[in-house]
Amino acid sequence: MKIYQIHTKQNVPITVEEAWNFLSNARNLGTITPSYMNFNILSGADRPVYAGQLIQYTVTPISNIKMKWVTEIISVKEGEYFVDEQKYGPYALWHHKHFIKAIPGGVEMEDIVDYAVPAGFLGRLAHPYLVQPKLDEIFEYRKKALEEKFGVYKAPTETTTTLKQDIIA
Repeated sequence: MKIYQIHTKQNVPITVEEAWNFLSNARNLGTITPSYMNFNILSGADRPVYAGQLIQYTVTPISNIKMKWVTEIISVKEGEYFVDEQKYGPYALWHHKHFIKAIPGGVEMEDIVDYAVPAGFLGRLAHPYLVQPKLDEIFEYRKKALEEKFGVYKAPTETTTTLKQDIIA
């Protein structure tokens, strides 16, 4: 099995608390998923994120083919990270780590997804033409949706004060 990885970082001008409250609430997944994917949560999004939480949803990634997807939250450190893993769905492997950390003027959100496609050799052939472009598109949509919701991050400019002394002789 070949394992692929997506690694993205995005800076957003909000607090860690705001980022955590948004990202750790499964009900917000639809906001950052392209509408053509018909993302629909079936169960598991009724409580704040916790280890062991199962979230079931349907998604239509390609050509109106509806798929059921079940993920489990396997690890949580409140305000810092959570990890979800696919239990059932379109991938042979899906392990998604979400990190949040404070930076000057906002937060850095980092996603690391390790995944494998099904169907062996045929899946690996399809990966660069179907899977990778679709995942790139989804993460780009997410970036734009987060900017639309929270604004574009602008790094604070450092101001330096020069001390001037007059020497009196």
